[in-house]
Amino acid sequence: MTPAAPQKVIAAARAWLGTPYHDQASLMGVGCDCLGLARGVWRAVVGDEPFVIPPYSRDWGETGPREVLAEGARGAMIEIAPDDAGPGALLIFRMERRAIAKHVGILTETGTFIHAYERLGVIEEPLTLPWRRRIAFAFLFPQPAQFGRKKKKP
Repeated sequence: MTPAAPQKVIAAARAWLGTPYHDQASLMGVGCDCLGLARGVWRAVVGDEPFVIPPYSRDWGETGPREVLAEGARGAMIEIAPDDAGPGALLIFRMERRAIAKHVGILTETGTFIHAYERLGVIEEPLTLPWRRRIAFAFLFPQPAQFGRKKKKP
């Protein structure tokens, strides 16, 4: 798979800035959570979502045998080492030690990222050391043609 242009991913993510937080939603300007933001960026950059997202728990301390979010991303995106993540990469964060990684954001520059955060909505903020320590996985969005989006005729 070939990755999508980082500037396209970042522009799509920045279009969501100011969207209010709403659990399990994905409507620009209306409401979204962190995964809803990533889904909206996917739709803008890649096209139709590759699968339906089942309901999920808001519990950042949830434990279990599977990294469900990372497994889903592996089926549709390009996995990279977190240390190799650059602008445009989707980051998946483990918010509590020994818990499942359940928060996502999009790296906009080397030191900033966009994410949806309860009470704050979609914001762009510094990727501080406490955030960097929580990065568990990183992925790149693929180019659209690799997911069956048909090219428009001229």
